Amino acid sequence: MAILGAIIKSAIDLKGSFTSETDPVKEQEEVLKQLLEKASATAFGTYYGFEQILQSDDIQKAFSEAIPYYDYIKMRDMWWSRTEKGLKNITWPGKPSYFALSSGTTGKSSKRIPVTDEMITAIRDAGIQQVSALSNFDLPSDFFEKEIMMLGSSTDLQERDEFLEGEISGISASNIPFWFQGYYKPGEDISKIDDWDERVQTIAERAKTWDIGALSGIPSWMELMMKKVIEYHKADSIHDVWPNLQVYTSGGVAFQPYEKSFRKLLNKEVTVIDTYLASEGFIAFQQRPDTTSMKLVTDNGIYFEFVPFKPEYINEDGSISQEAPSIPLSEVKKDQDYVLIMSSVSGAWRYIIGDTIAFTDIERAEIKITGRTKFFLNVVGSQLSVNKMDTALRELEQQFDIEIPEFTLAAVKIKDEFYHHWYLGTEASIDAEQLSSALDEALKGANKNYKVARSKALKGVKVTTVAPDVFYEWNAKSKKKGGQVKMARVMNEEKFAEWEDFVKG
Repeated sequence: MAILGAIIKSAIDLKGSFTSETDPVKEQEEVLKQLLEKASATAFGTYYGFEQILQSDDIQKAFSEAIPYYDYIKMRDMWWSRTEKGLKNITWPGKPSYFALSSGTTGKSSKRIPVTDEMITAIRDAGIQQVSALSNFDLPSDFFEKEIMMLGSSTDLQERDEFLEGEISGISASNIPFWFQGYYKPGEDISKIDDWDERVQTIAERAKTWDIGALSGIPSWMELMMKKVIEYHKADSIHDVWPNLQVYTSGGVAFQPYEKSFRKLLNKEVTVIDTYLASEGFIAFQQRPDTTSMKLVTDNGIYFEFVPFKPEYINEDGSISQEAPSIPLSEVKKDQDYVLIMSSVSGAWRYIIGDTIAFTDIERAEIKITGRTKFFLNVVGSQLSVNKMDTALRELEQQFDIEIPEFTLAAVKIKDEFYHHWYLGTEASIDAEQLSSALDEALKGANKNYKVARSKALKGVKVTTVAPDVFYEWNAKSKKKGGQVKMARVMNEEKFAEWEDFVKG
């Protein structure tokens, strides 16, 4: 047994044994108080009367009543644009060191989200919490001296005026603590390669010089990297190259749609641990092995609110009505979809991140990601969320013994009748009519509103299959290859026309 690994494992186990049970509700109350106190003298805090809110008998209620919801455009236009110009103390004391670039799902110009030193510290502390949680997983001591392959965006951050900017995975990797440098692969030099294909090619060439025990990154790009490594070394599986690979830490998107195709690249079981790291902060991580849900980081720089995800609260563009009610953590219910609202040490206030979540364990504050507000398809009352779409596609995978890691769809009108046109990313050759019929039935079973819509104005389902690589090249076209991309699961008419032209080309 490796001595170093045994020491590290013992230290993690010891820390876990001394970690007392926490109260997420009280932690959130304290975080909100700290955020308001810290930012009370900023332009934002003065404008919205943070000092007065802090004097309230119910700070959470006073906070939600005093401040409207902010999406990125509203936050940028009213506040962050001043920060970009070099002004300080706008939404957070001082100035941020970084701006995280996030193209989201629109393919338009990148969002520029401030990342303060306090947020860097919060992300690092949440990472340490996640490492400590490894004591709950049955991992051998020698795992803790293996190397970790972290596949994110380039760490070669760009200077823009007085700030550095890049994607959040690149910013985080460029701030890795010194004691972790020896474990981190592909290392600083390769991580700075901006061209994703060149970076992956270099990883493939050097792969056998590393003893990788864990992988960390977005599933779609991780799959492509592993395929490249396997192909370069003429191997049958990734374990032929990295025999000690035991853990995969997923992030950015839900792992379940990719699980079947991902595991085909392995010849041993690996422990999959889900992580929820967004441009706005480290939101949640999987804390224990007997669930795929993730624990909200409730004690570390982010205050959460939750808006019930109901059609009457969601505008056509995916934004939230200002009349939509929000609730704190103390009032959430299990298995109900909520729009996630954040306030943070980066100076985001009542910020709509765009994701929807559901609680699977309220006492532990454990959640699962259920979709995106912009990916809610409610044409002619179908009320399809990404979660329901994924459920139906997993049923198709099982029924036809195929993999469907990617998809997108739109509501289309054919001869004055509405259809849902799906593009499924799969290598399988299954008759499109068969898939259409099976998908239609699976959706009826997953969502009663869809079933009602199918009996009325929604006339049917059309399926077109394309190779999964088409989706990755579409993202590359938008300069997002290898980045923190969330593929647009639902497209509007204009974007869907662009997509179809791209597929035909």
